[in-house]
Amino acid sequence: MDRVLVDHLSTWQFVYDRLGISNDESFALYNQGLLDEWEWIKRDLALIQSAPSAPVHDEELRAMMEGMPMMKGWEVLIGHLLELGVHVAIVSGGLQKTARDIAARFPSDRPWVKRWGGIDRHTSAQQAGGLDTRLHVFTNGWLMGGLTETGQHEIQPFGRYQVEMNGKGALVKMLQRRLGVEPEHTAAVGDSAGDIGMFEASACAVLFNPWDERPVPYADHVVHEKDLEVVLGILCERFGLRKP
Repeated sequence: MDRVLVDHLSTWQFVYDRLGISNDESFALYNQGLLDEWEWIKRDLALIQSAPSAPVHDEELRAMMEGMPMMKGWEVLIGHLLELGVHVAIVSGGLQKTARDIAARFPSDRPWVKRWGGIDRHTSAQQAGGLDTRLHVFTNGWLMGGLTETGQHEIQPFGRYQVEMNGKGALVKMLQRRLGVEPEHTAAVGDSAGDIGMFEASACAVLFNPWDERPVPYADHVVHEKDLEVVLGILCERFGLRKP
């Protein structure tokens, strides 16, 4: 999602920029192998609560993420694939709010239910008319806590951890089993080494504006243009799908 569907360094960074804070220390510790991913999430949630405007509540954090810059062609890419009956999933270490916002733009004809890979009741009610989404969503982020005296919801300190940085391939394989989709009928789009697992589990790996050179050997296609309609063209050609 980050740097692919979202035209920004990351959804987490978008929040840090809004709050005027930096997670450089945690980022450095992670890169040195001194911090695991769940501890990193917990540290970053604590960092958010150390901002001058703290305490930050669930409602405030959701509002802070409005206006997320999106990549050119993202709606065309997802919408056309869904129209053709293709399963579409977001598998990202980014914040769940943006992923759910994206998913809510593509509601199904079924009422909302709590499900593996679905959206939350709040997003469904506010943005999807109480319906479920046609997408499958797996992300990290925060968990909503109890109500404060002011009627706002706290943010839990331990965070939401669904997607391991180097474990995205496992989620793709789980989706393949659940949806009955073979690897030869699977495509993955990503931009970094964290997406290599997805690439290995897919017949068509599209590297989109690569963050660095590490995933290049695992990619079938490399796109150096900030336009997801280019990716859609690749997928349609590779799988014999009707073009928009």
